[in-house]
Amino acid sequence: MELSIDTASGLASVALSQDGQLAAEITWRCHRNHTVELLPTIEKLLAQAGAAKEDLSAVFVCTGPGMYTGLRVGVSVAKGLAYALAIPILGVGRLELDAHAHAAFPGPIVAIHRAGRGELAWAAYAGDPWRELSAPRLSAAPELASGTRERTLFVGEIDEELATLLREFAPGGAVIAAPAASLRRAAALAELAHARLAERGPQDAGSLRPLYLRPPAIGPQQPRT
Repeated sequence: MELSIDTASGLASVALSQDGQLAAEITWRCHRNHTVELLPTIEKLLAQAGAAKEDLSAVFVCTGPGMYTGLRVGVSVAKGLAYALAIPILGVGRLELDAHAHAAFPGPIVAIHRAGRGELAWAAYAGDPWRELSAPRLSAAPELASGTRERTLFVGEIDEELATLLREFAPGGAVIAAPAASLRRAAALAELAHARLAERGPQDAGSLRPLYLRPPAIGPQQPRT
């Protein structure tokens, strides 16, 4: 069985799968409490499936971008389990997970979420074959939308205000995915990561890091003069 962990946002999700196919899943509103809630939820998930940690054959983790603390907790737990159980680990980015569920769309797929300071975190993808068109970065909504020159599907955490901006500024036309269709779940991570593990093999746990598009708000303290 594979364990998938997604703590990139306030909506956390963990799943157990067999060969990438969902066996059990728990998705819940975490409210920045990942440190306290993640490990007990994994234990609950294993008990729900009648499984133990020793039954795991791989661990998959969402690497962000997203919440600083949530990502650190998720990646640290995934790496700890992979090391303790001597099993493969593989990370997949949050924006790619958001976009991959819509891979059948005949055109660019842009996954976005608000990143604070009036900016959006975003990346662009396309299917058949699946590929990254633009790597994760930060932009303002009008700048992002005006750069799309063809009919584009926007997915991710998009409220009505943001949807209006995207439709207004996208010259090629903006299609906004329904909120329910954009709900990121660990089941999607299990499916994509299992296929990637079979294709490319595991990652080196020591080099796997969360993706942050800007430094954390709290940094090293400067010495007083």
